[in-house]
Amino acid sequence: MSSAHTTRTAEDPAPDPAGEDAPAPDTAPRGLADGVRALADGRVTSVELVTAALARSEATRATLNAFRHLRAEAALAEAAEADRRLAAGERLPLLGVPVAVKDDTDVAGMPTHFGCAGDRAAATADSEAVRRLRAAGAVIVGKTNSCELGQWPFTEGAAFGATRNPWHTGHTPGGSSGGSAAAVAAGLVPAALGSDGAGSVRIPAAWTHLVGIKPQRGRISTHPHSDAFQGLTVNGPLARTVADAALLLDAVAGPHPEDPHRPPAVDASAAARRDPGRLRIALAWRPPLTLTGTAPHPEVRRAVAGIAEALARLGHHVEEARPRYGLIGLGFVPRATAGIAELAALHPEPALLDARTRSALRTGTRLGGRVVRAARAREVHQHRRIGALFHRGRGGAGFDVLLTPTTALPPPRIGRFDGLSAWQTDVAITEACPYAWPWNVLGWPGVNVPAGFTRDGLPVGAQLLGPSRSEERLVSLAAQLEADRRWHDHRPVL
Repeated sequence: MSSAHTTRTAEDPAPDPAGEDAPAPDTAPRGLADGVRALADGRVTSVELVTAALARSEATRATLNAFRHLRAEAALAEAAEADRRLAAGERLPLLGVPVAVKDDTDVAGMPTHFGCAGDRAAATADSEAVRRLRAAGAVIVGKTNSCELGQWPFTEGAAFGATRNPWHTGHTPGGSSGGSAAAVAAGLVPAALGSDGAGSVRIPAAWTHLVGIKPQRGRISTHPHSDAFQGLTVNGPLARTVADAALLLDAVAGPHPEDPHRPPAVDASAAARRDPGRLRIALAWRPPLTLTGTAPHPEVRRAVAGIAEALARLGHHVEEARPRYGLIGLGFVPRATAGIAELAALHPEPALLDARTRSALRTGTRLGGRVVRAARAREVHQHRRIGALFHRGRGGAGFDVLLTPTTALPPPRIGRFDGLSAWQTDVAITEACPYAWPWNVLGWPGVNVPAGFTRDGLPVGAQLLGPSRSEERLVSLAAQLEADRRWHDHRPVL
């Protein structure tokens, strides 16, 4: 595999190895919405789609390593049942289509390793997001790789090796939802769930040429970890198109009865079909204070400037601005490390954890309790300070959307972070990814959109960020950009 890419679309037919008298089923990689339509129309069966997804996933284990676990027998049985329901006339939003979930998500009967080594007991119940996926009719083909406890923007670890970028296998697909991103970008599945505690959906989406939605806190339940990572982490979809990401978001959105965060419902799929209107868009190049002196790589800056130019050409007002981030990192570090400490403390064999995880556990333990409560109490002030960018009048700038790079650098090479201490790793990942994490502190939504490729064929992205509960506006704007830029026409050659 290499960094080459092609303009073949997801709807191109598969070769027919059986000849004209026995046409092969159309199981070439297709989008989520297209798969739903093909199943409803009888052009393909769920068993055929799931069989093809499992075959592609097995065939790329040595090259991409996207999955920690495949559930072939169970998935095929569920696909057969979906075919019976489809034949009986039943219709559900995702009935019969194969999807994947990240391995921080409980699937009954499977261990939830979350990137860690060692044995874990099988989950006794589905997480709320998986319960909703099943209720929508989706067939979960497996659980995708994540770095250890989701801490880093790369998906590598002693427990499972390295997950590789389908656009160039010498590079990371990002993290921590790197397995989900690699699986979707490579066409193994049409869409997948990831989770985002500091950019872990948006960063791998940027580095694999995907749409990744970080929704409002509470939009998709993280139960049984209902306030995951002290409120930083949310679940979100990865897909090749805005419509597919919106469809997956709508299918899994909604709270568990025990969830503390319960935003009102949105219709992301309707928003993807709606014109966003003329918007005021702030373009910000400067990230929050990180003490690393980070600036966007020239090719990242070129690509994101291209997105800004496209938005202006589409009729939006685009203006450079500087959000008042303040010392928002003081609200992030205690919450992030306390979240790691809470999960690491549950590991049955702590000696198997990466030394950097054990360091974060110690830090999180020290910063727990009063410090974390103080950090969370600062969130209201941070909403006011940064939210002034979106408010009109009385000192507000009156913008509708904030546009920034999703990452400062293109995807690093596999092994770039090997052998680094905890401090060195933190510095290196902050230099690469300084833009995404503030929106986790705020709990507000953001969408990564593909911004193009470096001269070496590596994908980079831009993020559209909004104030509280602004998913529909962001999705509408992303869909308008997609119609103009047609990023879904490009996919890696495997």
